[in-house]
Amino acid sequence: MIEDFTYYTPTKVVFGRGAENKTGALVAELGCKKVLLHYGGGSAERTGLLGRIRESLREAGVGFAELGGVVPNPRLSLVREGIELCLRERADFILAVGGGSVIDSAKAIGYGAADEERGDVWDFYARTRVPRACLPVGAVLTISAAGSEMSASSVITNEETETKRGYGNDISRPKFAVMNPELTMTLPAYQTACGCTDILMHTMERWFGGGGNMELTDGMAAALMRTVMRNARILMEKPGDYDARAEVMWAGSLSHNGLTGCGTDGGDWATHQLEHEIGAIFDVAHGAGLAAVWGSWARYVYKENPARFAKFAEEVMCVARRATDEETALAGIAAMEDFYREIKMPTTIRGLGIEPTEAQLKEMAEKCESKFEGGVGTMKKLFAPDMEKIYRAAM
Repeated sequence: MIEDFTYYTPTKVVFGRGAENKTGALVAELGCKKVLLHYGGGSAERTGLLGRIRESLREAGVGFAELGGVVPNPRLSLVREGIELCLRERADFILAVGGGSVIDSAKAIGYGAADEERGDVWDFYARTRVPRACLPVGAVLTISAAGSEMSASSVITNEETETKRGYGNDISRPKFAVMNPELTMTLPAYQTACGCTDILMHTMERWFGGGGNMELTDGMAAALMRTVMRNARILMEKPGDYDARAEVMWAGSLSHNGLTGCGTDGGDWATHQLEHEIGAIFDVAHGAGLAAVWGSWARYVYKENPARFAKFAEEVMCVARRATDEETALAGIAAMEDFYREIKMPTTIRGLGIEPTEAQLKEMAEKCESKFEGGVGTMKKLFAPDMEKIYRAAM
């Protein structure tokens, strides 16, 4: 049965070589006068990207203040600093220059800066309050991975409590996304592979939901995943291949803007929730963490709908049909893990270079369960004992 859905994608995309030089004009089109320029480490400065964006803003007559320092698994403390800076500088727009972590941080700052109650922005991620507004956000993308440049989602880490939480609200969707595939060419191979894994997982989470699916949506999702895998292999050998970078960059946006979830129940998302707890404590790369636990999750739940996993095996992984759905499903899971290993992604938690204690596995499972009433996931509802078993199987 095809589920009802609303497809909402308000983000304007400017894609291609030199697209970042149009940033100032895009901000000015929105009538904004003062930007918080938000970014991560020094690479955007060293490559000259920030310089080009500053010049673009000046040419458009747009003022700006700056806040760098965003790290993977973006921190609540920097979000709070950004909110204070926005209020002090009277910024009316937030421009994220970077990947998903920077864009997620920008969205969180947007919620906090627009909050008339002046409460703690963490309330929104803890789901004790709902934001009524968000400062407009724009993105200049430098990493193909999270899809945050076109999504409603944002994930923030509270380093004080070692808690990582996601929140989604359409009011935070970026007004525009500037995408120049050339800006991703200097990424290390590991970061590129992590990004491709994240893109795949955003699509797979929707594929393995517990509800209905549309044939058309399935076809687009399968094509997207095959495209990402094909071009991930190309980028291992030719990191400067523009066409491969472009394919992956566009796939990253389409994987998380809602397109591959049309007609479904929204997806499972248990793998993401399991990884969030690992990332909160051990600060691992998100894509690598997803690869490390996905296979164990899949083997734990596939019997709930072996036909769905078998379809994935045949249409996405191009696995030859076995005698039964279960055999085909297991062959597809193994093929996906083989692909992860091919692009140097871990398929175990130890492969992340960490070894959680039994107490930490239990803590992660309990924290994960506490985020949602009634269990985590839709393919199979998972509770703390289930998640402990998955973590252990992934070790």
